[in-house]
Amino acid sequence: MTPPARPPLTPLEHDLAGLGRSLAGAPGEPVALPTRNDAVVVRVGDVVVKAHAPGTDPHALQARLAACARLRGIALPPLKTTVTWVGGRPVTLWPAGEPVDHADPDAAPWEDAARLLAALHAVPLRELPPLPPAGGPARLARTLARLDGDTTAEADAVRRAAARLPRVWEPPSGAGLTHGDWHLGQLVRHGNGWLLIDADDLGGGDQAWDLARPAAWFAAGLLDPEAWRRFLSAYRAAGGPALAGVADPWERLDLPARALAVQLAAGALATARRESRPIDEVETALVDACRRIAAL
Repeated sequence: MTPPARPPLTPLEHDLAGLGRSLAGAPGEPVALPTRNDAVVVRVGDVVVKAHAPGTDPHALQARLAACARLRGIALPPLKTTVTWVGGRPVTLWPAGEPVDHADPDAAPWEDAARLLAALHAVPLRELPPLPPAGGPARLARTLARLDGDTTAEADAVRRAAARLPRVWEPPSGAGLTHGDWHLGQLVRHGNGWLLIDADDLGGGDQAWDLARPAAWFAAGLLDPEAWRRFLSAYRAAGGPALAGVADPWERLDLPARALAVQLAAGALATARRESRPIDEVETALVDACRRIAAL
């Protein structure tokens, strides 16, 4: 069967590909990679070029790049530690890695991911360039705003769940180094092992937020309990500070997990509305989780 033809590159993607060719060892055909709606990513050979969202603070991004360069063995180091500009967008350059195969959930590297997060969380903020706050709470607010104008019962359930969340998020005992938007898509295999990617939300914050997405999926019945157990056990065995000193991990995870359930449901509804389609089974489970949160 002939694979479907790739759509032609947009002007911005074409310019990013040109930048990638200048650094790639063996350039090859440029490929636009799937990503969030507000970012543009192109791979050229062994180089990945990312145009960050319009409005990205270049000074914060610069600090996050410098931090990644120091997080050897934990985060993928950038090819350049300075922000480049293309088409008025801040751009960063990275070595290409192999992402997690989402078509094979049984092979998902839950233990490796947990150990990487534990190692990241153990790095003192004072050892890195001054970083902005981690982006998790701000991402929640931005995603909820995408529901503006949606008057469906599902959107109402998500808003009612959001109303049950605290308006200010404070770490239980001071801010620690936090990825800010962690999920399995934020891992790539590079060199001898897995590394964290995507520094857009790296900063000081509540480290439990980094565990909240798989916690929310587990609570919504969308993550296999054994996968959740493996992830949680590996994080705790590695000394992960987000759960230090608590016998029950949900003492720290409950509120962040609720917040991520709301964020994921809001994003799912906004995407379904944009694509003019009904919500699917997974999206329905997230909305149902919001209904349970709203009823608490």
